[in-house]
Amino acid sequence: MAILAAQEPAQPLAPVSTWDITTDEVTLTWIEPDNGGSPVTGYKVSFRQNDLVYSAQLSHCDMTVSTAVTCVIPVTVFKSAPYDLPWGASIYAKVIATNIYGDSLESDEGNGAYITTYPDPPTDLTEDYSQRTPTVLAFTWTPPVFTGGDVIIDYRVNIAEQGGAYSILAAGITETTYTATDLTSGVIYEFKVESRNSYDHGPYSEVITMLAAFKPEAPDAPTTTTINNQVKVSWPMPITNGSPITGYKVYILQHDGVTYT
Repeated sequence: MAILAAQEPAQPLAPVSTWDITTDEVTLTWIEPDNGGSPVTGYKVSFRQNDLVYSAQLSHCDMTVSTAVTCVIPVTVFKSAPYDLPWGASIYAKVIATNIYGDSLESDEGNGAYITTYPDPPTDLTEDYSQRTPTVLAFTWTPPVFTGGDVIIDYRVNIAEQGGAYSILAAGITETTYTATDLTSGVIYEFKVESRNSYDHGPYSEVITMLAAFKPEAPDAPTTTTINNQVKVSWPMPITNGSPITGYKVYILQHDGVTYT
């Protein structure tokens, strides 16, 4: 009578998880261990919950009667009970191999993937008046509180003339401030900003609207003429720098030759 010298499989190596951002799915892979002399008939796969307890995911990763060494699980599974993983969590898993003689030792926990999503938009877009000129507008913003489970990589600024279509003005901005130059004086501009993490750009921020304008240039020296015992003061309209003149202040030199009022 022939007797097969065999035993349960060897302990598998720790599995590796990867995440496909385009499909929002996590793929878990592992290497088939030494089968102990008898073919592996299946695997028991478990994943770590938010409370650090491991549990099987039989809807998408029931490998108990499969000899495949990979399974694919939607990220939504890990966001719901019993896993309840927060964004930014790493996907940890363990694997046990089985043959007709029994189960192997459980593998060490393995990971590799961490799940992220879109970050929130920046907030509190505020003009930096210190940078304003007739053709320059600057503004700052506050980073989002919710970063999608990953660090904010950079920001993207979008621009439009008021009521017009938006276009990307600048990308790859790592500071929380931006200065737009070479604008057209007298035009009202709208700006909105996106945050980006490893997942992608998030939604647009609220819009900040600004007129490309500045205080007017100094008028040229006025001229005076006397008409019927009245003095007429005249001057040419100065450059408005993008915003209509709303009024003038006229100063007359007093008798002391020093003081204007």
